[in-house]
Amino acid sequence: MPFKLIKTEKNTQARLGELTTPHGVVKTPVFMPVGTQASVKTLSSEEVLEMGSEIILGNAYHLYLRPGEEIIKKAGGLGKFMNWHGPILTDSGGYQIFSLTGLRKITREGVKFQSHLDGSSHFLTPERVIEIQNNLGSDIMMPLDECLSYPTDYILTKESLDLTIDWLKRSIERHKEFNKISDVTGKEQMLFGIVQGSFYKDLRKESAERTRELELDGLAIGGISVGEPKDLSAEMLDVTLPLLPQDKPRYLMGIGLPEDLWSYVEKGVDMFDCVVPTRNARNGQVFTSTGKKVITHAAYKDDFAPLDENCDCFTCRHYTRAYMHHLFRGNELLGLRLNSLHNVHFMLNLINNIRQAIAEDKYPAAKAEFMKNYMGSN
Repeated sequence: MPFKLIKTEKNTQARLGELTTPHGVVKTPVFMPVGTQASVKTLSSEEVLEMGSEIILGNAYHLYLRPGEEIIKKAGGLGKFMNWHGPILTDSGGYQIFSLTGLRKITREGVKFQSHLDGSSHFLTPERVIEIQNNLGSDIMMPLDECLSYPTDYILTKESLDLTIDWLKRSIERHKEFNKISDVTGKEQMLFGIVQGSFYKDLRKESAERTRELELDGLAIGGISVGEPKDLSAEMLDVTLPLLPQDKPRYLMGIGLPEDLWSYVEKGVDMFDCVVPTRNARNGQVFTSTGKKVITHAAYKDDFAPLDENCDCFTCRHYTRAYMHHLFRGNELLGLRLNSLHNVHFMLNLINNIRQAIAEDKYPAAKAEFMKNYMGSN
């Protein structure tokens, strides 16, 4: 089995594990920096690696549109194209496609949509999405699914669930036709399934039970953080996670706020990704051990402390809040890079601390200490 469960923390459902891929072993729980278009925005692959990232995420929808799978295939796969030699997970882009309100039409066969880049028409089937990711040569592939917004009608949700399961079965069959091996890299590719069901407990349960019966390497939970209250997100995870296999990784898609990692690892989630660390960094917000800070605020104009006095990232070792404030007020591109370096380092360091708390069976105390410091300041 590619996934090895090493330990469950004695006070919680938090888990330590190892996910073995053709490009390296990933320690879980893990946070995956998002490289949507073959780039973690403003950062080089070398910088992301130096900060300790073991795996990154790409997006098949965006890469299909630009530069196109054939170019990446000629380059020898996504890893060679972007000079990243570690594991890569590629999302199918289902969320991006279904967010194109008014620009897409869903049928049993697949999805017809207009490109957000130039308005050109495209039609993707579940099989075609597997073919695209085969050409990308990623280590872990996600199938085409339908992600619904909140709130959604019960009957429509049930129909969507059935469609997602049908698409998943077709994805599995196409994956088998490739012998589960990328034609580009010659290496085996894993395929995860995605549990949907919106915010109906019985549908979440049904989706989890039907998905876990299929031949998959891991299971993801989709359709969370789509506008719902956080207590409802937690409620759906409480319904879903106990139904997922213990011997396979559990991936919560699109979640990555620092406080969320503590809350959801505690429930048994193994894998996370989110654009927030780099997106918020480019908007001037930084994560620190004493809470989120917006570096454009006037209070930092003559503050010569680092962004976070408890951080040893490149930015905090070399630059001050006053300098970062100056860069953002002057619209200097360096500010976006330095903030992104800090936020990604913060998230990777955070997940390391979470793993240590699990290993030492000190999860509740470590979480409480983090939350006291992080949530008590702005």
